[in-house]
Amino acid sequence: MIKGENRQIARDSLFLLADLRVDGLDGEFRIKVRNLSAGGMMGEGTVRVVRGSKVSVSIRNVGWVDGTVAWVQENRFGVAFQDDIDPKLARAPVSIGEDPSPRFVRNHQPPVTGVKGLRKI
Repeated sequence: MIKGENRQIARDSLFLLADLRVDGLDGEFRIKVRNLSAGGMMGEGTVRVVRGSKVSVSIRNVGWVDGTVAWVQENRFGVAFQDDIDPKLARAPVSIGEDPSPRFVRNHQPPVTGVKGLRKI
């Protein structure tokens, strides 16, 4: 094992989308997060990063996390976070706020009667 390698850290395999900011590049890039741990993540995307780049990643339910690109292989790359996070938060459902009503509600209408050509679904 190489000195400083963190292979012993538990990783959570998952698939979620995140936004990535790279120092020196304008804008945000949409990436896929393939695995996540308290200390880092593996991302995948078309953005070209190099080892040592400073980045910020917006992870669902966690927010913006600063880190450094640790490795790059084709369109995948590893990010070592500056501070540990709770990776379980990323798996939690996205909160919809304090409104307890459901997001999808069927519009209930009484059945149409006496009209030919319509069928009940």
